[in-house]
Amino acid sequence: MRSAKVAGMNTLSRYVYPIAFGLATLLAGSAIAQAADEARTPCTEDAMIVFDASGSMAGNMVQGLFSAVTRIDEVRKALGEVLPQATKFRKVGLITYGPGPYQQCNVDLQFAPIANAAEPVMRAVNALNPAGKTPLVEAVKQAADVLHDRTTRGVVVLLTDGEETCGGAPCALGQALKASGQQLTVHVIGFQLRGYSWTGAASILDVQCLAEQTGGLYITAQNREDLVQAFQKTLGCPMMSAVGALLR
Repeated sequence: MRSAKVAGMNTLSRYVYPIAFGLATLLAGSAIAQAADEARTPCTEDAMIVFDASGSMAGNMVQGLFSAVTRIDEVRKALGEVLPQATKFRKVGLITYGPGPYQQCNVDLQFAPIANAAEPVMRAVNALNPAGKTPLVEAVKQAADVLHDRTTRGVVVLLTDGEETCGGAPCALGQALKASGQQLTVHVIGFQLRGYSWTGAASILDVQCLAEQTGGLYITAQNREDLVQAFQKTLGCPMMSAVGALLR
């Protein structure tokens, strides 16, 4: 009789304990998810996007100009996919270069890093009409100055589809930033650089050097999917993004 009772209890335990454990795990997971939503840990490094809106960004994805699908349209769509998630975890600012007085080296500080920057960034880049030269060195300098004033660490994400055309030296800038002791990382996303005859191997190596000198990534992108991946790598917070994905 006693052995029958013990056997019954053992059978019950086999079903009850796993269920109880599963419920406890589920409740704990819900609590973690709620806590993560209530207090997400931001990235410690503010970021500046340096956005190429020079005349070449009006180019067609395949050939020539004046196509319905331009380079700047592809970049806008890629940013629109990445920013809503990326800006949950870090403050982001924006500098654009290109548009402005004709044949001038125009750089425009749109805004310094702010929280929840997805909408302000997209509003600014959607309003741009590609034009002008490519003063990417001056634009990165200004981004570095903004970040230096705000924090000891920072990230610059430079998007370009061509070479520097305003007399700047990207590699020399990278060396200068490294020597300055400013803890700044410059990532470079080169979009369809092969599409233009004036962008030779030396030009590509020069802008690649800018990234390497500051410990950043140099990423080439040929289409929107490549751009999305590039922006995720450079603007995202890998650890926090992974946690967020697991808890959703």
